Amino acid sequence: MTKQRLLLLTLCTAALALQAAAQPVSIQVDAAKRTGPLPPVWSFFGHDEPNYTYMKDGKKLLSEISALSPVPVYVRVHSLLVTGDGKAALKWGSTNAYTEDASGKPVYDWSITDRIFDTYVERKMKPLVQIGFMPQALSSHPEPYRHHWKPGDNYNNIYTGWAYPPKDYAKWAELVYQWVQHCVGKYGKPEVESWLWEVWNEPNIGYWKGTPEEYQRLYDYSVDAVKRALPSARVGGADSTGPASPAAAAFLRGFLEHVVHGKNYVSGKTGSPLDFVSFHAKGSPKFVEGNVVMGSENQLRDLAKGFEIVASIPEVKGKPLIIGESDPEGCAACSSRVYPQNAYRNGLMYSSYTAAVMPRHLDLAGKYGVNLLGAVTWAFEFEDQPYFDGFRDLATNGIDKPVLSVFRMLGMMTGDRLAVENSAAVSLESMLASGVKAAPDVHAMASLDAHSAAVLISNYHDSARPGPPATIDLAVSGLPPGRMLMEHFRVDDEHSNSYELWKKMGSPQKPTPEQYGQLEAAGQLQLLESPRWTTTQDGRIRLTLVLPRHGVSLIRLTW
Repeated sequence: MTKQRLLLLTLCTAALALQAAAQPVSIQVDAAKRTGPLPPVWSFFGHDEPNYTYMKDGKKLLSEISALSPVPVYVRVHSLLVTGDGKAALKWGSTNAYTEDASGKPVYDWSITDRIFDTYVERKMKPLVQIGFMPQALSSHPEPYRHHWKPGDNYNNIYTGWAYPPKDYAKWAELVYQWVQHCVGKYGKPEVESWLWEVWNEPNIGYWKGTPEEYQRLYDYSVDAVKRALPSARVGGADSTGPASPAAAAFLRGFLEHVVHGKNYVSGKTGSPLDFVSFHAKGSPKFVEGNVVMGSENQLRDLAKGFEIVASIPEVKGKPLIIGESDPEGCAACSSRVYPQNAYRNGLMYSSYTAAVMPRHLDLAGKYGVNLLGAVTWAFEFEDQPYFDGFRDLATNGIDKPVLSVFRMLGMMTGDRLAVENSAAVSLESMLASGVKAAPDVHAMASLDAHSAAVLISNYHDSARPGPPATIDLAVSGLPPGRMLMEHFRVDDEHSNSYELWKKMGSPQKPTPEQYGQLEAAGQLQLLESPRWTTTQDGRIRLTLVLPRHGVSLIRLTW
């Protein structure tokens, strides 16, 4: 290619980019048209390693998470009944809650589980208590028990003795009973009634080394034990994963049919208590020609199929539904250093993905008529790891990542959801078919409460490649007359972005105290401009904004 042709191609590309940027996107929000309550489904979080909970950066992050939500945040962790010394490692945690003496008599020790729950309760958070995994003394296949997995190892190596059914279901049930009874005694009945209890995790894959029928038996014994200790406790399952696959769909349907019509393994009667339904939904990013391409369609298909299954069974359709893990992919501890498809995690790809996909949870729930209570973001922090090492986490070494500020934005959306007209948003049907692979998804979700309105706008694409910004003409009508305060919050390369600042500093692994303070500040949600007072014109406010690719804005009006 000659230099002249290369220059012409460059100029044409630049012109097309400018033309695309200049094409306005019109978003119209009608504050007089409420579409129904906006449930804070995003106020649920979880992670693999329970012992991080009460460590330095774990406590710091939990305080940040608690502060971002006007309602109590639920937290879910693995390994609450695993045998061990309480030392954290990747994909591992333990509490030593259950051991046996030389004669086989149970020995209960709640000191570590209490330490975990204390950390939540002190922050007005609520445990989504995962009843698992199998203590070594109860496992029907106890050896090997402790794994030592690290990124790059075979993932199946994590499924050791803790993943097997109990050798004695009665002893397992007594363990669960004693645990719940202890919690009621320590925290009080009203507090524990506000918690959620679930049985196991992903029993349709390697996390459960038993049959589906053995899981159903485990569920019946566990629920019976919880309800004997606290009849008003809320218990659910099955927290199976990937219902878009036929095998996983069959597992979930089989579990739901069992709790509705099956023979209870404890009582012999028909059915088993089920206070909420849970399953997992995951995306599938790829690394293509040196570029991350997200698989948002995979996560949405899991949601759609799971909702369809729940909606098809009248006895469970109206029950609360929790997506026990809902994420861009399946392994938080799989660092992008080893798995390049996970390179979306440190910067704006993760934050804009969250802003674009989270509202679609609500859209799909509405489509299938199910009662979505929460969607657990499976991301936390990894203690004593390198800065920005590519884990799926919300903070690194106490420095908040951009994605956490999107949750801060979502936390400011309260009250009812509002009708939005927006031709630039990719349709739900198109996202289910192929994600966001062609035109970008410039999406808006709006809310209204007694004294404020909020509009969340994201400019998302599944590809990490740069793209033109969106020039947006935002009109909000149906507002009360008079003056109101306008605030414009932003997550982009220059705002609410500790990662970009860290790179500009030279990517230090030992930041100076001054640098650390700057990174902490950059990790907080920031305003694009100073708040300003404005006056509605016939109940209408208009605003023009330029939103970069993978940027997210929240416009909040307060009166």
